[in-house]
Amino acid sequence: MTHVPFRAGAKSSPTGAVPERQARTASGATLFRGTALITGASSGIGAAVALRLASEGGWRMVLNGRNPSRLSQVATRACAAAFPADLTGTRAGPELAGFTLERLGRLDLLVACAGVGWAGEFTHMPLSAIEEVVAVDLLATLHVVRHLAPHMAAAGTGRIVLIGSVAGSTGVRGEAVYSAVKAGLGAFADALRYELRPAGVAVSHVIPGVVDTPFFERRGVPYLRSSPRPVAPERVADAVWDVVRHGKDEVFVPAWLRLPAMVRGVAPGLYRRLATVFG
Repeated sequence: MTHVPFRAGAKSSPTGAVPERQARTASGATLFRGTALITGASSGIGAAVALRLASEGGWRMVLNGRNPSRLSQVATRACAAAFPADLTGTRAGPELAGFTLERLGRLDLLVACAGVGWAGEFTHMPLSAIEEVVAVDLLATLHVVRHLAPHMAAAGTGRIVLIGSVAGSTGVRGEAVYSAVKAGLGAFADALRYELRPAGVAVSHVIPGVVDTPFFERRGVPYLRSSPRPVAPERVADAVWDVVRHGKDEVFVPAWLRLPAMVRGVAPGLYRRLATVFG
């Protein structure tokens, strides 16, 4: 892809949206819009986000995922650079950050999508599964953000998008550890937002419900409920794009999921009684 230099000193818009850094040819065509790193891009939400940005044109991207062959396929479709790596490794975070900054020059957008799940009673959950869910869904994201946020703050612009889950807002039976790490990710998003906003870096939390991805197949337990119905990963990718374009701190997908989260927040006793009845 053609490299177009960044405009020095660019700042975030008042809404926190990622600014469009456009260079134009003599015919007026836009060559460059921004740079992005997407983790968990081998499939599911991460792949959908990568393809959504690619469809908008002008984005230079680095994609990360644990499956080299699937990641390569997505990267080819998105015209992006691929960095296959398991981010739970001690060296993976700084190596990914270094590769991203060397390849892109700077970073306007970080979308953290990497995640795994496990379903079943907590008392039967293997210790290895506990460690994997915490490492992939929480610690890996913290490490990547830690290595890249200072560079974004130094540039005075950019947005970090963390993909959470409604399980972190309400708690889900049979997904105790997954609920815990996603709740932690939500608290991290809130705290980090206060810290980075003065530096011009925005933080968004996108909170999907059930998404039709290989997530359930890989965790070993299919999604069997009739309601809520799974949404397509492209719908979550559209929400991410809306966040990037319009600068939003928190978005639920679908939007009605904000209601149970609000009920739990203002009337936790009532919420627990309803959850016991309706699941």
